[in-house]
Amino acid sequence: MSDSRPSPALLALSFAAVYLIWGCSFAASKLVVRDLPPLLAAGVRFSTAGLGIALVAACRGARPPRHPGEWRHVAVMALCLVVVSNGCGTLALRHVSSSESALLNVSSALWIPLLGTLGSRGHPVGARAAAGLALGFAGVACLMWPRGGLSSANLGWKLVIVFGCFAWALGTLYYRRISHRTPPLMFSALEMLLGGLTLATLGLAGGDAARWHPTAPSLAGLAFITVMSSGLAYTAFGYLMRHTTPTRLATYGYVNPAVAALVGWLLLGEQLSRLQLLGTVVALLGVVLISLPQGAAAARAPGPPDEAPP
Repeated sequence: MSDSRPSPALLALSFAAVYLIWGCSFAASKLVVRDLPPLLAAGVRFSTAGLGIALVAACRGARPPRHPGEWRHVAVMALCLVVVSNGCGTLALRHVSSSESALLNVSSALWIPLLGTLGSRGHPVGARAAAGLALGFAGVACLMWPRGGLSSANLGWKLVIVFGCFAWALGTLYYRRISHRTPPLMFSALEMLLGGLTLATLGLAGGDAARWHPTAPSLAGLAFITVMSSGLAYTAFGYLMRHTTPTRLATYGYVNPAVAALVGWLLLGEQLSRLQLLGTVVALLGVVLISLPQGAAAARAPGPPDEAPP
């Protein structure tokens, strides 16, 4: 964390932005994909947000990478976090409710410690974390069961979301194990820009231009997730990464799904089955067990998000 004392008011505003904006973004994304082709819409979102943040970073003195190795890191992060993770989530959102999507995204916080045990630099999880992983994945299994019974199509799209969370976890672990000199804000901007251009290219190649029929709700949703979610909330999250503890920062992973479920119910009329509500409690309990600080580990500086923002 930064040595300078952060403003309590700015901290509160940053937490509010992350909690509320990212929580509302699942419903906003649902409005987008109802009327607009998912890949092209996601490409427009991330390309626009990435370009805007890059200009802000440049005005603050940040410069793009000069070495090919740094660009490789940007490309890997763009592929994992934007193209695969958010691409899968956006495609699946046409077939899955925004509430279910938000709750399934909790699985990112489960994949990260599990994958962290692999490789030469891997480390085993303790008994409490192992119990948290077991509870978490049991809760995710309950979330797979929709109201009205299970269907292969519905299950398939939920598995697509979980795979996207797996890609997010891979990208997060990759970022934690690399070293680079690019300022974080510029790095994130280029990651969004490159990933957005890739998604837009894939969408155009698939004929999305002919399916681009914007409506007022879809454009409003697209503006919200572009400016507020990818721009303002991500910037607020970056501020919190530098000025608060990992334990406090991790609370967004519990608050966002609750906000998303509430907004989905109020705005879109979505409902969860009793089994899914039980799975929500069980999955979040597992994430809490994993996230609780363990001695000196609690004092480490936070890394990138453990749960994929929408």
